[in-house]
Amino acid sequence: MKVAIIGVTGLVGEVILKVLDERNFPVSELIPIASDESVGKEIVFKGTKYKILSVTEAIDNKPDIAFFSTGSEISLKYTPEFEKIGTFVIDNSSAWRMHPDKKLIIPEINGNELSSEDKIIANPNCSTIQMLMVLYPLHKAYQIKRVVVSTYQSVTGTGKEAVEQLINERANIYGKKAYPHIIDNNCIPHCDVFTKKGYTKEEDKLVNETHKILSREINLTATAVRIPVLGGHSEAINVEFINDFDLGNVVKLLTDMPGVVVYDEPENNIYPMPIVSQGKDTVFAGRIRRDFSQANSLNLWIVADNLRKGAATNAVQIAELLIDKKFVKK
Repeated sequence: MKVAIIGVTGLVGEVILKVLDERNFPVSELIPIASDESVGKEIVFKGTKYKILSVTEAIDNKPDIAFFSTGSEISLKYTPEFEKIGTFVIDNSSAWRMHPDKKLIIPEINGNELSSEDKIIANPNCSTIQMLMVLYPLHKAYQIKRVVVSTYQSVTGTGKEAVEQLINERANIYGKKAYPHIIDNNCIPHCDVFTKKGYTKEEDKLVNETHKILSREINLTATAVRIPVLGGHSEAINVEFINDFDLGNVVKLLTDMPGVVVYDEPENNIYPMPIVSQGKDTVFAGRIRRDFSQANSLNLWIVADNLRKGAATNAVQIAELLIDKKFVKK
């Protein structure tokens, strides 16, 4: 199987390579693509060296599956070109997420919606994926009325420049910045750009993608915060249900949800933290407790590695679904 990765030298592209290897994904030929300054350089995958190509060269190679890990502009420009030659595109940007004709897929939740006609498949936002992995089984059981979520997001969600900024600041080196403020020893309530309504695009993604994947009847409000952590997004979630719940059954539902681990023994100082999630594909849920301030309400804290389940792993799982459904042959 010919597999292309567009943006192979970026943070998510590098993790896609790692996840493909770890999950023994059937790659017969890798087609790595990056920006012009990287074309001609080599990367190693499973002991084999591959030269980095341009996007046009990749199209000529006619890959079976193409993972896009680039900005929206590049995705909008080139994904239709891959679609024309029959390639299944899994796009990690926001380019196609809210397009009415494109599926927004979390395999454990709505992977059954994929068809052989879906040549461009959108990977949801990292913060949305981990939140909905936890909310999905609870919504099925109790029907969610309202969600209030505050995110505490790693600098890896911004990219390599943000990682360099944090590392440099910790070494008392102050130069080029990915953020408008110092991030070390700081929290910045500003993820993505602000809209006219006063919310950021990151906050809007949580709302809009939840409506597309789960239900448009869910009222959701979000505050997204960037914190000086090098891997793993955390979220404090308050959920109000239409129907009352049993706390023990909530824990059971989350325990039974594929891809979710209940990590909740506060008496033993066991609860989800970014350091727990790093390098793992699971979503960790803890601090699970009833909200006594209003009826049918629950508080919980969830953490996941934003580069893995929040991006690369979810994308590779989508590709695995394409194989399982026999849309793509091994």
